[in-house]
Amino acid sequence: MNVWPLRFRKSGTEYLFSDDAGGFFRADQAFLERYVADGLLLSDYDFLRHGGHTFAEVGDLAHTAFAYRWSQRQAVRPELAYLILVPTLRCNLSCGYCQVSRAAEHAKGYDWTEETTEAVLRYLDQLGTSDIKIEFQGGEPLLRIDLLERVRSFCRERFASSKFVVCTNLQEMSPREWAFLEAGDTFVSTSLDGDMATHSRQRTHSAQATSKFLSNLDEAIERLGPHKVSALPTIDIDNPPDFEALINAYRSRGMRSLYLRPVNHQGFARRGRSVDADIERWNALHHAFVEHLIDLNYRIGAGLEEYYFSQCLRRALRSGADEHVDLRNPNFFASDYLVVDHDGKFYPTDEARMLSRIGRIDLSIGDVFSGLQTEKTDTLNAASLNNYDPDCVHCTFQPFCGSDLIDDISRYGRSDRAKTKTWFCRRHTSIFDHVFELMYRDDPATKHSLAQWSGVVSWGRHMAPELA
Repeated sequence: MNVWPLRFRKSGTEYLFSDDAGGFFRADQAFLERYVADGLLLSDYDFLRHGGHTFAEVGDLAHTAFAYRWSQRQAVRPELAYLILVPTLRCNLSCGYCQVSRAAEHAKGYDWTEETTEAVLRYLDQLGTSDIKIEFQGGEPLLRIDLLERVRSFCRERFASSKFVVCTNLQEMSPREWAFLEAGDTFVSTSLDGDMATHSRQRTHSAQATSKFLSNLDEAIERLGPHKVSALPTIDIDNPPDFEALINAYRSRGMRSLYLRPVNHQGFARRGRSVDADIERWNALHHAFVEHLIDLNYRIGAGLEEYYFSQCLRRALRSGADEHVDLRNPNFFASDYLVVDHDGKFYPTDEARMLSRIGRIDLSIGDVFSGLQTEKTDTLNAASLNNYDPDCVHCTFQPFCGSDLIDDISRYGRSDRAKTKTWFCRRHTSIFDHVFELMYRDDPATKHSLAQWSGVVSWGRHMAPELA
């Protein structure tokens, strides 16, 4: 009987093992010693066979099943059907952690021209998809609501199905903006950094402006429905919000999912911050927040989640959980989504346009006038998978993790830094350590939250295999 290669990592007093297809289990040091010495017992082989970690010969059912599970772990490259459009880079706020290097509200030359707008519509018209999703970014995209209306009207006529997301600060709203957002195919994404003091400090710099935002946010939820409004907080590790105040800001508005977004190493947010942005402190804060949610959920019977942690949990449990692009593998650029900037240039990700904006490197990959530069995307895509990276191939978490080439370039000025020394790797190693530690934790509070976050009725020990 052949055993598929197993990676292993110390996890408490035990060891966590995984294979290339994402199968995992926990065992003690005695099993590890038998495994590396090629001295497995019959009972070991029986356990491994039931877990799908063995095969008798190439082409048998177990071998084929493993190959199928491995292929399901690889992110599918679908057709281009999701565009992030930036009709203006101007904004009516001046957030200290702005990652896009916005332009002032009344600045000139930071909006689509008529020529650019026509080229964007022509590009949309030549897409092969019948279903389109458009995300309007900025700046503050509602400053050019005329362009949003124009794009939406075109897409509704051109595509069989269309969906629109407006990423807005909800600061200035008139009947025209509300009418646009009230459409059934249009959704709102905004930022809510916590209580009034935190939001004022980080974004509006004014209690009056924050009160106006909170009033508009509450009105948006009432007008549009909670299912059409999403929000996330940006967390300053040097001045983090109180957990209870942050959670209450969301829970009081019917929002059960919080995505703790660290200040991005992009745009204006780079100023005065270290390259690795105190990753150990960030990991400690994130760990503490998840533990806080576990305790709170059990005490009040809730299902509050930290979105990114839930994504990592689901990645560990099943294939196809590719909703967050940072966790895709391979994470090919310009495949299913593309960014069109205020000047009509194409970028592979929103972070890539931010990095180009400050002059660090030109990561544009064409424009709406001349099309994609495939040779440039091919160069990026060659480094956009973790299957063969010399650090990743030995990592127990490789089947569940992804890669972030753009973040590596932003922080270190290169894409070939040892992965174990990158912010991305250190962050995700901490998260997955926590994910698997919770899976094997045997207490009712943890099981309550794990069931909620993973989408199962109840959490049982069978969810986390262990060699007795």
